[in-house]
Order: sequence, then C-alpha cells, then structure tokens
Amino acid sequence: MKIYDPSQMKLTPYLFFTGKGGVGKTTTACATATQLADAGYSVLLVSTDPASNLQDVFETTLSNKPVAIDAVQNLKVANFDPVTAAEDYRKSVIEPYRGLLPDSALENMEEQLSGSCTVEIAAFNEFAHVLTDKTIEETYDYILFDTAPTGHTLRMLELPSAWSSYLDENTTGVSCLGQLSGLGDKKDMYAHAVNTLSDASRTTLMLVSRPQEASFLEADRASAELSQIGISNQKLIVNGLLEEADDSLSTAIQAQQKADLNNVSSQLNHFEQYRIPLRPYTVTGVDKLRAFLTEDTLNETADTQSAQPAATLEELTANLIDSNKKIIFTMGKGGVGKTTVAVQIAQLMAKTGKKVHLDTTDPADHLNLYLKASSQLTVSHIDEDKELAAYTEEVLGKARKTMNQEDLAYIEEDLRSPCTQEIALFRAFAEIVDRADNEIVVIDTAPTGHTLLLLESTQSYARELERSAGEVPESIQKLLPRLQNPEETEVVMVTLPETTPVYESMRLDEDLQRAQIAHSWWLVNQSMYAAEPTNRILKARAQNEVQWINKVAALSKGQFAVVEFAPECDAALIQ
Repeated sequence: MKIYDPSQMKLTPYLFFTGKGGVGKTTTACATATQLADAGYSVLLVSTDPASNLQDVFETTLSNKPVAIDAVQNLKVANFDPVTAAEDYRKSVIEPYRGLLPDSALENMEEQLSGSCTVEIAAFNEFAHVLTDKTIEETYDYILFDTAPTGHTLRMLELPSAWSSYLDENTTGVSCLGQLSGLGDKKDMYAHAVNTLSDASRTTLMLVSRPQEASFLEADRASAELSQIGISNQKLIVNGLLEEADDSLSTAIQAQQKADLNNVSSQLNHFEQYRIPLRPYTVTGVDKLRAFLTEDTLNETADTQSAQPAATLEELTANLIDSNKKIIFTMGKGGVGKTTVAVQIAQLMAKTGKKVHLDTTDPADHLNLYLKASSQLTVSHIDEDKELAAYTEEVLGKARKTMNQEDLAYIEEDLRSPCTQEIALFRAFAEIVDRADNEIVVIDTAPTGHTLLLLESTQSYARELERSAGEVPESIQKLLPRLQNPEETEVVMVTLPETTPVYESMRLDEDLQRAQIAHSWWLVNQSMYAAEPTNRILKARAQNEVQWINKVAALSKGQFAVVEFAPECDAALIQ
C-alpha cells in the first residue's frame, strides 16, 4: 500500500472526501488542500460536515463564503453549515402554508423536515452550487469537498417522479422524499451536478477509512452505493496505521489492523489504496497540517489534562438494576460499539440473577452462539434485511394496485432510505419490547426520536399508510408511550471520545429529547485514555481524548461511564 502523497498523484479537478464519522476525512481533506496549494495550485476547500472542525484546524474564522488562509497562499476555505441551511429550507417550505393549513398539519410538516434526509438535501444544495458555478470552476485548479453526498440522496434527485406534482401534494406525508417538495426550480442545476460527479475525468471519490472492520464496511457500502449511480473513479485512503509497537496494547492494535486489512472487500481492493500513519499529535494549525502527510515527529505542547471521573460499565448496569429499568436500548452511530455494550450490560445483569432477554441486530449474529445457553440470558436476532424486505414488499404490493411505473419508481427509491428501515424494524422491536412484562429486555439498536415522532403524527402517517401498508399496527402505537416512560425505559447513548462521534451523538440526543424518550446515561466507549498506554503515539492520542470525555461529562450532567480501549472487543466480550 503506497503512502498517501497528493503531490505525486494524478488528480481530477473535483475531489470528494467521504467516510464514516471519525475516520479523519476532514483532516485528510485539509492536508491535501494545503499540500496542493503549497505546490502552486489555486485550491478551494468546502465542508458541509455538520460536525466540521475546519475553523479549529486552520485556526481561522470561517463562513459559507470562501475565506483566504493567510498562512497558505493559494488556498480558500468555506464552511457551509447544513443544519442552518436545513432550517432555512424548512422555513421556505412551510411558510407558504402558514394560515392556510391547521397548526397540526404545520407541526407535522416541521417534523417531516427535521430528519437527516433534509440535512442531506440542504448539504447537496451547497454542493450543487459549487459544482455548477462557472466562475468557481474557472478560478480554481482543484475544488475539494469534505463529506460527499450519499448514493441515496443522488438517486432520489435523479428520479423523474421526485419532481412531479405528486410530490407537491405529499408535503405533509412521512415520505423521506417529501424533503424535495420545495426544490422544483433547482432541477437543472442538480442534473448538472450529478453529471459532473459521474464524470471520471473531472471527479474522484476519496474513500477515507480507519484500518478497522467497521470502518471498512462503511467505506465498502458507500463505494458500492455511489458506483451504482456512475461515480466509479474512487480511491481508498487508510488513515491511522500504527507503525510502532513497543507495549502490549500497541502490539495488539497492530495485529488487529493487519487482520482487518487482510479482509478488505473485493469492492475496495479494486481501487488504488493509500496509507496515512497514525500521528501522535492533534492536527490543528497549518504547521501540523503540512506535517500530517509527511512526518510524525512534532511534539505535543499542550499541558497534560485529566478527564472528569466517570462510572464504570458495572456501575452503570447496577444503576439500571437498582432503578428497576425493564427496557434498555443502546443507541449511537454506526461503529461506536453499541452491540458489544448491549451484550456486556445483558451479561452483567444476568450474573446478578435477573432474567434478561438480549436482542441484537448484529448482521453476523455470531454472539448468539456464545450466549444462548444461559438459563438467565436468552438471545434473539432481528434480521434487518428480512424485516426490510417484508415491509418493502407489503408497501409495493399495495402501491402496484393504484400507481403507474413512474410513481412506483419514486416509492421504490423512498423505500431505500434509512427512515424506511427503521419503520420496518418497529414491528419486530414492538414484539420484543412486549417481553418486558416478564423480564428485562436489552436491545442494541434504538429507533431515533425523529422517526418515532413521524409515527406519532397519526394524521400524516395514516395518509401515508393509505397508499402503502394500510394501517398503523397496534404494537407500534403502544411502543412510543412505553419508551417515553422513564420508570421503565432507558436509552444508553454510546459514543467515542472523538469530535465527530460526540457531535453526532448530540444530534441523536436532540431527537430523543423532542420525542420525550427516556434517556439519562451516556457511555464513552473504546477510550485510549482509560487504557493508560505507554507507547508514545498512543499516549498522545489518549491525551487528545480528554476534551471529548469532559464534553460528555457536561452533556450528561455527570451521568456517564467510560470503557477502556480493547483492540478485539468482541473477542474479549465472549470469553
């Protein structure tokens, strides 16, 4: 695997950096932009990452307009805020209906437009403008984007039915594609943008990944999804390879990274691959950006800080038992370890003599092999693919009776969205939750507050189901009130001690607060700080975690736990 050195690569004018939260795509994009600008090229770097820390990286106040970086000649940076853009977009869609529709309908529309799909569309608005602006194209040699649009977003923008009058009539429905209801005048701009993205001579997708299985799986999913719509010019950048091993922890990490690299999918192995070593310093400031792709010898100058004291996972579990919680969800973004945390909580509860049922959506379902024999702990597995396929066929079966092919294409694309997957799983979740009458139920994936609120919006949901599933199941109607009962339910928010996972958890927390879901505990998983390494690189990385552990301490009002880093957490869990 070659070292990542943009100055030695043949690059297209447009470069999109994408990857799972926390893999270092912002740092990689910034370092690439800096290196190209230092080489004499005119460069524009644009970020639409809601958790972007571009201002910290460049130590410069930024806005949604390109700002020159004083220390880097030829470089300008713009930091679009898609959350703010999404709020502006919501207002533009809703305001024309104010005074014409009842308050309940307006509230319904606001919730419909508060999910991640709306943020994606708002972000793509910014992308599309930059991609199609002739002045920008003529001004810069390279235009870099931090966080690329997803395949789902691009596919739905291409669908003819998404621009039809049908959509305008569906603005109060719960369809994810309802987010497009105010964008008819941008159709030509979006078409131009999509064409540019699929032009291999102009655009390259830079897939950034950590050398870890979960991160590779996310890169593989993004790669396949975007390849399907013609974005085939892709490169894989593996960020954070540990090159020095001189203690037990660093040796174990090296072994884990090597094993995961050897199991990279054929999809990713098809592309050119590059590596960036794990650096011992926080990448803030232009000096460290310039060093990031070339050296690791910069010294950390920050004073050593201590993290706020935290509970252990054992203490968190004891609190759940003492407060008589019967329904426990572990929630968090992909890759934070919510499945392993759920299993550990279930095991600890079972050891106290409690009767516990663990439900996992882990696709591998390998934990069932180790846990099902216990008399106190039973295990089940919700097959996400199976549940989604059954729900999809049910919706399409009803739609085929009344819709033409164009509108069916719209429905089929809508059914590929994350919202649909959650709704499909609700029926299975509801059945599992009913077991809480007789035992403690631990579930490793919680439905988001946004989707629960959509289900609660009976007027719009009934209208949606009139064209799809037919009725709201009673089990789903009962689910939300039960999850809102703090005497019975607890959502444990699982995150990592890093910038993006913490900010993503904050957005999930806002969802839960809007839906009034019982939630008080946070858990910082895989903490290097808690592992107390002696390896110089890992020790520096551990110090970088302190600010994020303390951030979680403040968010949780002190009700949080920390679990130390373990290279093979699944293996350690089941021994």
